[in-house]
Amino acid sequence: MNELINRLVQEAGLTPDQARKAVETIAGFVKEKFPMLGGAVDQIFSAGGNEE
Repeated sequence: MNELINRLVQEAGLTPDQARKAVETIAGFVKEKFPMLGGAVDQIFSAGGNEE
């Protein structure tokens, strides 16, 4: 997740907090619209979640 956050900071000019909120919002949206993917979304976004 942190790799995606870092890319959003670098490429979109977001602050780290804005980027983190964007990723969380997207993950929540996908889980809401496609509940059968909820577990996969959690795994994708938690993989490496504490890397900095």
